[in-house]
Amino acid sequence: MDEALLTVNNELSTNVTVRWTSQECYQCLYQQLGVVNAAQVPGQPNSSYFVVNTQHALTIMINDTSTNKQVCNVVPFHFGEHGNYSLWIKNLSKNLEADCYIITDGEPVNSYIPILIAFLVLTGLALLFAIGRTVLRLEVVKRLYYQLTGSMETERLINSELGSPDRTVTTVTDNILISLIIMVFVNYGGGRYWFFRHSSWNGLTVADLVFPWFVFIMGTSIALSVNMMLRAGFTRFSLLKKVLWRTLLLFVIGLIIINPNYCQGPLSWDNLRIPGVLQRLAWSYLVVACLDLLVARAHLDIITTDNWWSPVLDILLYWPAWLCVLLLEVIWLCLTFLLPVPGCPTGYLGPGGIGDMGLYVNCTGGAAGHIDRWLLRENHIYQTPSSRVIYATQMPFDPEGVLGSINSIVMTYLGLQAGKIILHYRDLHKA
Repeated sequence: MDEALLTVNNELSTNVTVRWTSQECYQCLYQQLGVVNAAQVPGQPNSSYFVVNTQHALTIMINDTSTNKQVCNVVPFHFGEHGNYSLWIKNLSKNLEADCYIITDGEPVNSYIPILIAFLVLTGLALLFAIGRTVLRLEVVKRLYYQLTGSMETERLINSELGSPDRTVTTVTDNILISLIIMVFVNYGGGRYWFFRHSSWNGLTVADLVFPWFVFIMGTSIALSVNMMLRAGFTRFSLLKKVLWRTLLLFVIGLIIINPNYCQGPLSWDNLRIPGVLQRLAWSYLVVACLDLLVARAHLDIITTDNWWSPVLDILLYWPAWLCVLLLEVIWLCLTFLLPVPGCPTGYLGPGGIGDMGLYVNCTGGAAGHIDRWLLRENHIYQTPSSRVIYATQMPFDPEGVLGSINSIVMTYLGLQAGKIILHYRDLHKA
């Protein structure tokens, strides 16, 4: 999948080297695809066959092998999956000038049809579900349903005693469920579509949105659950013990999941990867839940909009927690842009490898990568980051490293604040 066949036909009297670079790769060096020998007889080209990637557009450069001078250059061309293409290199004059162009020998397949069908099916199901809910809310349908089931009196008594269901909790639960579904789909390959994979370095894909979405909803859930438990009479100390226990469970489960060699025997400390998705969730949950336990109130006042400063009152009520979060963000900014990294420019945020014209090969991740390699050692972080695919990086780099966890905590706290807003304005209906 994500591959096409390219036949390079060389009519020149010299050997040529075929190099390529991806449009997804920012300021990258060209990588060698192969060498095509010179034509033995004028007018009869020498051909070589190569497999090229179809995820992103490629720029192809042809150089004279003996002198390394550029013969011609092919503008960015997006190869189609399972397509068959020919690159012709023809003489224009007696000097090194040549004409290079690509023709399509075999049409590619449309690899987006399966995902389009799945989208249409899911859209149809969602539409049917929405129509069904609307129909069920009609008074005539309700009366008919109650007459058939005989449950009208029971429904009335339940609503009078317990009140209407809390739609806030239902909405949060639905968001968590959706994010979990997308997370599982992405972790199991995402149908091998590039936009369901994490971006190699620059850019943003669907897979990159799942984690921020999840931690934001996790923060909202913390606000709702802590408030409910405090109202139920739980002490802050008992809730802190629950938070510590859940953090420990998340961290240990994360270690087991990302180190699958435990099936072959005890985990070895020599190459045990420490950071991971669940580990980052554990730290984010621990810090934000502790901050909430410090400032949370068992009985929340309903904020009105009578005063001009009312829109920011829900933030001012929890200013100590906001101060801690802003301090963490300042620490992240200082470490990221001011920490000296040996052999790398200060504040470097690139992938290293062949990126930035190959000037900073061993600077993958800048300060974030340096802190992980210094604090956790290279053997305990991710060895094959996604940047290796396009940027050909050789340095280990962990996308769930120590420094990046600060931003996860900030995102989780924003979700917590969203939960506070829901609680404070729960009875304030928009006119």
